[in-house]
Amino acid sequence: MSRPPVAEGPAGAADTGPAPSLWRNRDFNLLWTGQCLSDLGGAMVDLALPLLVLQQTGSPTRAGLVGTAGLVTTLACRLPAGVLADRYDRRRLMIVCDLLRLAVYALLGWAVVTGTAGLPVILAAVVSGAAATAVFSTAEHASVRSLVRPDQLTSAVARNEARTYGVSLAGPPLGGLLFGLGRALPFLGNALSFLLSLVAVCRIRRPLQQARQRTAPTAGASAAEGLRFLLGHPFLRALLVIAAPLNMAFTGMVFAMTLALRRAGASPLLIGVAGTIFAVGGLLGAFAAPALQRRLRLPVLITLLCWVTAALMAVSALLSRTVLAAVPLAAAVFLGPTANAALFGHQAAVTPDHLQGRVVSGVLLAAGSAAALAPALAGALLARWSPGPAMLVFPVLVVAAAVTATFGKGIRAVSV
Repeated sequence: MSRPPVAEGPAGAADTGPAPSLWRNRDFNLLWTGQCLSDLGGAMVDLALPLLVLQQTGSPTRAGLVGTAGLVTTLACRLPAGVLADRYDRRRLMIVCDLLRLAVYALLGWAVVTGTAGLPVILAAVVSGAAATAVFSTAEHASVRSLVRPDQLTSAVARNEARTYGVSLAGPPLGGLLFGLGRALPFLGNALSFLLSLVAVCRIRRPLQQARQRTAPTAGASAAEGLRFLLGHPFLRALLVIAAPLNMAFTGMVFAMTLALRRAGASPLLIGVAGTIFAVGGLLGAFAAPALQRRLRLPVLITLLCWVTAALMAVSALLSRTVLAAVPLAAAVFLGPTANAALFGHQAAVTPDHLQGRVVSGVLLAAGSAAALAPALAGALLARWSPGPAMLVFPVLVVAAAVTATFGKGIRAVSV
């Protein structure tokens, strides 16, 4: 695949010469390693929190309330996080967020040890931690462009995709093990992960953004500027239309598959195996993403992936009553990291540095909101129809993304 347009690096000079491997990029690897650790801590807590609430209250409803509170907080903070990431020093933002998350989960772990971790304490920790994570992740996404060469953006995003799927495999089992050894251990472990992330961010040498204007517009005007750029750029508009249905479809398919297998009498262990197959598909896809991107131009790549994903999801729907449904779904998610790396790599290339945070936050908000609606949609569909017909709704959503990729000018006009 040919390079995206060459952009100026953080020092203001265009990158020239042969590109060293990303594995030799000290600053990117510091950021990436720190986030591997903090994401692992977050995955442990994602499993441990509902277990803690269920043990404390005996109420599945309250356990679900905690998860919903974190999700709603993340979505509500996305656009403000974009404004902050473009207005203030991104390194300092990430340091503040890590300090806050470190304190929150250390205090929550202490509360569990002392027996004072009631529902209000847990909710306060979840909400404040989710808000800090929304700001941190937005600043991190926006910073990648300043740490890697323009022609390595897609590879950097692919590395981040591998991190996500790797953590999804390792985090929950580790969180369950630690929770079994001591209820406070997952939360104290999460606090430790934020301490290590903080050390990694502090050791990054390169600036994470270009110089800013001395007089910045108001927060409202700044947010409006970012949305105008996002909605006014043909490629970025297409990215929104593709990312939202794809995220909803994947989330909905996994949720519906889980419910369908349980209805069919599958054991929790077998359902866990299906989830592992899904995560392994994504992890392998993240490693294969750079090779696929080198062989296919972005418009061909995205169009092909959307149509293939729709077909594989349809096959998964037809196998919905057996664990075999996870196999075509894993094949579909194998292609997902390649699509994300290509789309978000090009997004970083075409978006000016001073708008990176706001554009990223807008895309993540659209994709996250669609994914948040997916479980409710899947539940409603399964209440009305049998699993096969109900799950076929989700590949239809992917077809909508495929039509946009095939005929939309925003994707077809991309020359990389």
